[in-house]
Amino acid sequence: MSTPNGSTPNIDRLRGFIGDFTRLVERLGGNEPALLAEGRTLLAGLIAADDWLPDAYAQPDPVHYRQYLLHCDPFERFSVVSFVWGPGQRTPIHDHTVWGLVGVLRGSEVSQRYDLRPGEPPLAHPTEILPTGAVEAVSPTIGDVHAISNALADRPSISIHVYGGNIGAVRRSVFDPQTGQPKLFISGYANAAVPNLWDRSKAA
Repeated sequence: MSTPNGSTPNIDRLRGFIGDFTRLVERLGGNEPALLAEGRTLLAGLIAADDWLPDAYAQPDPVHYRQYLLHCDPFERFSVVSFVWGPGQRTPIHDHTVWGLVGVLRGSEVSQRYDLRPGEPPLAHPTEILPTGAVEAVSPTIGDVHAISNALADRPSISIHVYGGNIGAVRRSVFDPQTGQPKLFISGYANAAVPNLWDRSKAA
């Protein structure tokens, strides 16, 4: 298991981020604007280095994007996932129902936000290119409906997402691009196991 530079994953970086985010949620859990602002800074710090994501959680699928669980808070106050997009892959138009932060670790992604209109197609905003290192926020309070795609035609892109809940178990919706009709879904996760953050044997 290695990172793009061939080294052993620096799990200590992910472990530190999870500790910092846990303290943030405990301190600001009821103050979403402040939580998103400080959480954005924490996530930007995590994705500033690409030496920590284990290869097993960076693998694309030839047909569908993948969502790998990296951590879920024991009280399900937040979760951390890696999204891996093969060339040309994209999500449908969807919501989250909880706050979220999206940080691009590798490659580049296209983000398109939408406004829902009863009985009409979702109204698309201009697309936004998210390069490596970019972080954006979503939430029912600031705009929760979007679609994401890989901006690169020749290689995968990977983003790290933090959500205000156990996102793989949250009941959410995708929206028909022609009618806006919602369809409920629960995403689940692509992996049955998560990285072992707590094997400190080598350091000890």
